Amino acid sequence: MQPSDYEDLTPAQAIAYQHELRRQINITPLLSPISIIGGADISFNKYSEVVYAGIVLFSYPELKIIGQATAISKTKFPYISGLLAFREVPALLNAWDKLTIKPHLMVLDGQGIAHERRTGIATHFGLITDTPSIGSAKSRLTGRYDEPGNQPFNQSPMYDKGEVIGTALRSKKNCKPIYISPGHRISMEQSVEVIKSCVRGYRIPEPTRQAHLLVNKIRIEDGDNNNRQINLFD
Repeated sequence: MQPSDYEDLTPAQAIAYQHELRRQINITPLLSPISIIGGADISFNKYSEVVYAGIVLFSYPELKIIGQATAISKTKFPYISGLLAFREVPALLNAWDKLTIKPHLMVLDGQGIAHERRTGIATHFGLITDTPSIGSAKSRLTGRYDEPGNQPFNQSPMYDKGEVIGTALRSKKNCKPIYISPGHRISMEQSVEVIKSCVRGYRIPEPTRQAHLLVNKIRIEDGDNNNRQINLFD
């Protein structure tokens, strides 16, 4: 199935496709070196068809910005929790196709396998592009965990149906944890270590923090001033 076909899917068909994708997920260690990492984010009003996508490229591990791409697209797929990838992936692919160089690893603002059907946005995007990917989410979608300690990089495993699906990571003292899970072609342990190396004093890791700033910028420039700002600077 092509992402251009998502427009015509019913929610039931989208769920069936997630089950197909789930069989292709590869959560194994990434053995190749990482020198370019990408951060991706999406912004939209759930009552609007317009979707804003942004990808920022960084040298790694220095995290110096070396490139970016944006896209504005439309979707008719409804806003449904657990199926947001069907709204988001086509727009992200438009931005992806504009990149003159591709990263060795992508960090996406959302879930990897920490998803009811293990197919969050990071997993979905990683499978479609065959790119190693990590989900770094600001909120929990599914899974249970014990609250991690209140020191930076305290962490706690997340479980669903007896399976470890992610890690709740305290990226900054006195802030809510972030939720890390591998998307595709990278291990759970590597996912957490990469995100820890991308934290630069904010709750949100730098790749998705900068991508968030970028998509909000293009959204405002496009005349949509109704976006809900999320405080990333605590």
